Amino acid sequence: MQLKPEQLPQHLSQGSAPCYLIAGDETLIVQECADAIRIAAREAGCSEREIIEINNPSDWQNLLQSGGALSLFAERKLIEVRLPSGKPGAEGSKALQAFLEMASEDTLLIVSGKIDRQSQRAKWYTALDNGGVVITVWPIQPRELPNWIQRRLQAVGLQADKAAAQLLADRTEGNLLAAAQEVEKLKLLATDGVVTVETVLEGVLDNARYSAFSLADAALSGDSRNAIRTLRGLRAEATQPPSVLWALARDINLLADVEEDVRAGSQVGRALQERGVWRSRLALVQAAVERHNRRSIGQLQALAYRTDAVIKGQEKGDPWIGLDRIVLLLARGNQSGKALRARR
Repeated sequence: MQLKPEQLPQHLSQGSAPCYLIAGDETLIVQECADAIRIAAREAGCSEREIIEINNPSDWQNLLQSGGALSLFAERKLIEVRLPSGKPGAEGSKALQAFLEMASEDTLLIVSGKIDRQSQRAKWYTALDNGGVVITVWPIQPRELPNWIQRRLQAVGLQADKAAAQLLADRTEGNLLAAAQEVEKLKLLATDGVVTVETVLEGVLDNARYSAFSLADAALSGDSRNAIRTLRGLRAEATQPPSVLWALARDINLLADVEEDVRAGSQVGRALQERGVWRSRLALVQAAVERHNRRSIGQLQALAYRTDAVIKGQEKGDPWIGLDRIVLLLARGNQSGKALRARR
């Protein structure tokens, strides 16, 4: 069964399904859908929870083992499978189908990840769709963001005029997490329940929050000196590495998507438009696209992945060194790479 994120609360009010697939790359919405399912599962007696990170094919055995091992003290178990790649492969497909065949009422499964169109025709996807619920989280397009913000404000009892919602949308530039955090601020600031442009300008959007985005813009523009200076300033101000990495990783993933579109035959300008790049950032992103190729973007993704692992304590090291390397490579690009420029 297919559901939209906004349909999930109504569905859960009538009881939970045996399994859920939450597919999409809007991290905030995916997380909130998973949170809603967790709460419903806990209320339904799932007192045990297990998280399985899929980093290599052998990890799928953990799913099958977990499905057959219920704690003596738990009434039901919630199993969460996190699939960063979005593709379970042959081993994962077999494991998911086998799990669904042997699953009982004592287990509830959540699978989350970015699922491509090809995977939507796979047997494991069909099995999850037939046996439970598939929630597809589509990206919020720039033109949709003001309305999304207004609905978010209404959900917490606030009314915002269109200008205020547009201002928040422009300043957060598609970062749903930042927009949601600003809404939480406004709950405290808008004592009369009304949000205006003045409310936003006076109480929200402090400059420190957006310095991480200024860093990303400097790196995209190719200004490595300014980017490194900004990074040093962020560290001196005790900014936490995860927020810095998020801003950089967002643009690295964007470059990867655009590079893939261009290799598939799309013009750079059209690819940027279809990927929802804000007009104010078109020149920055296009300049970065022209400096990079598939190899350098792959290097950036690898650096971001390792820096994330260091931040989480999964690897040893200093995350600021990783951030420094990311910023330099993002700014400098591939010195010999002109592939994308030739295909514009």
